[in-house]
Order: sequence, then structure tokens, then C-alpha cells
Amino acid sequence: MESEGSVVLVGGYGVVGVRLARLLRERYPKLPLVIAGRRQEQAAALASQLGLAQGVAMDIRARDPLAVLKGRPAAVVTLVNDPEDHLLVWAARAGVPLLDITRWTSRMRSAMLRLSGTPPRAPVLLGSSWMAGLVPRLVAVAAARVGALAQVDVGIRFALADVAGPDSLEYMDRLALSFEVKEDGQERHVLPLTDGRKVTFSDGKSTRVFRLDTPEQATLPAVLGARGVATRMGFDADSATWALVVLQRLGVLKLLQHPRLTRLRRALLATSNKGGDAAWVADVVGEHGRVRVEVVDPKGQAHLTAVGALLGVERLLGVDGAPPHAPGVWFPEHEPRAEHALAALRACGVQVRLDESLVGAAPVPSKVAA
Repeated sequence: MESEGSVVLVGGYGVVGVRLARLLRERYPKLPLVIAGRRQEQAAALASQLGLAQGVAMDIRARDPLAVLKGRPAAVVTLVNDPEDHLLVWAARAGVPLLDITRWTSRMRSAMLRLSGTPPRAPVLLGSSWMAGLVPRLVAVAAARVGALAQVDVGIRFALADVAGPDSLEYMDRLALSFEVKEDGQERHVLPLTDGRKVTFSDGKSTRVFRLDTPEQATLPAVLGARGVATRMGFDADSATWALVVLQRLGVLKLLQHPRLTRLRRALLATSNKGGDAAWVADVVGEHGRVRVEVVDPKGQAHLTAVGALLGVERLLGVDGAPPHAPGVWFPEHEPRAEHALAALRACGVQVRLDESLVGAAPVPSKVAA
């Protein structure tokens, strides 16, 4: 199958993949797309709807997953888990730019170790932070205004009615495992669902949020030198959030880690898939003051994740006003392209607000007791 110059969406007919494919088609009508996945019929059906696209069956566990293609793609986007790193290694060796949005923190670190032995011949953009790297990308935009980062506090409101695919619920598997963070420049381990605080959004609603393992808590200190980063999440119904907190405190979540209980474990976070908005805020404190970034997407977290992935694809293709990355490992916060990112978000219907009214104010404490 001819794929020269195309963007290959692996997992392209999934919940996020469909939305990304449509965004790419809307913004770049002449860009050839390849929709790849395990099921040929579903891939071909979406490709037919999009036009100037092909559908192909692909086994991501094959040693060379993209052997079914002919020609060199312009970029490959991994929208499903790459458990054995076959796509990652293939892209590194073949010199094809790759965007991966599927890795939790430990898997992201393992990818970096894997690539240290197979230096990429093209850029590899690890965009697995919250909303396909949207959080660290906009934190980097804020950092350009406040200087050296002292503290970043991210608060996420997850709508229980939102549309979510199976891969998006895999972080449930890690809710009983401690993870490493930076606080005041020092590394320490914290447990998920601890260290709660209340976040008030622009719609006036307050949500109780708790610690969650997300990759930006590792990449923002490494890339931007942030001395402390804390990401917290809560449901739009506080009762659901507190239910998980209680299960954590009682040790039930740890007991549920047995592989045979995976379905039950993930059912605790199952959504109704009726649709809901996605919202998050980031309080960014630097040497020159602070900025609050607030993002709301009425179309939900799957759409917002697709928009984050869209920005990653544009970065790899070099259509965001800057040359493409050189070969190597990159993260979304390396090149935020503020004007382009903000314009693209708003063009996709995402509400973005950067509140600089407090620039020049003294930093605030990063911890708030539950």
C-alpha cells in the first residue's frame, strides 16, 4: 500500500484516532492519511469517509508493524499502546518521525532507555502527558512569561459522562502504585489519590482533586527545570472522587491489582459515554510572578486529546512556523509555539484563558491540605 508522504494513524479508528483524523482532514484537506488498526473493515470505512485516505490492517505486535506499507510516511502517530516498542524501534531505525501519546510515566522512561541504544534517525515526540502533551505545552507558554519555574500545580476535572476509550482508562491500573515527583527541587515518592486540594474553575464550580501519576511531572522538571510539579484529578461529582480515595485509604485498590481483576478495576472509572466537557487549570509560578492557564473543551476529553495530538503532528511536520525537530527524543514543552498553539486550540473550539493578573505577585504555597 502506497504511503509516501502520508501521516499514518495507528489506532486511527479508535475514540481519539477518529477525532484526530477528522481534525487533520479539516485543517489539511490534501494531506494523505493512512488509517491503521487490527480490523481492516473499520479502518477502510473511516478512510472512505475521510477521502484521500487509505485503511489498512496492522499488527502492532509484529516485528515490523509497518511492513504492509510502501514508501516512507511523513509521520507515524501511535494512538494505541505499543507494548513491545516495535513501532518505536521501527521509526527510530527507519528515520520516520513518530508521535506517541500512549505511554504512562514508567513506559515513557523505558522508551528513552530503549532509544539510548537505538539513536533515532528522525524526531521521536513523546507526547503522552495529559491531553497528548497539551498540559506541558501550555505550561511552557506560561513559563516564557514568568521565568524560571518554581511550582506548577495542575488540576483536572474529569466528567463522568464523557466519552472515553479503553486505553484512556488504563491509568486505573496504577492508582495503587507510588510514583516519583519533584518538590522544591527534591525527588520524593507519593501515592495517587493523596494530597488533595480544591480547584475552582471559571464556571464557578469547585472540584476536589488528588494526586495522579502523569508524565509531565517528570518532563517539566527535566525540560524546563521546574522545581516542583503536581498533577491532581477529580471527577465532576465529588462523591465519585471520594469513593476512590476511600478505597485507596482502605487498601482495596492495591488488592484489585491482580491481573484477573483488571475488568473490575477499570469498571470503577467507566464513563457513560454520553458526552461531557473537559476542563483543567495550571497554576504556574515563576521567578517573575504567576499565570493561571485554564482550558475547557465542550466536546470532551477525547476531542481535547486529539487536539493535543494535532499540535504534535504539526510540530513533526514543521507546519507550526518552526523547522521540524532534529533527530532525537523530544517532548511537547521543547517547542510550544505559543501563537500557533493558541490559535489552533481556538480554531478547534477549545476555550483557552491565560490569566496574568497576578504577574508580579509572590509565589503561593504548593500544598493545600485535603
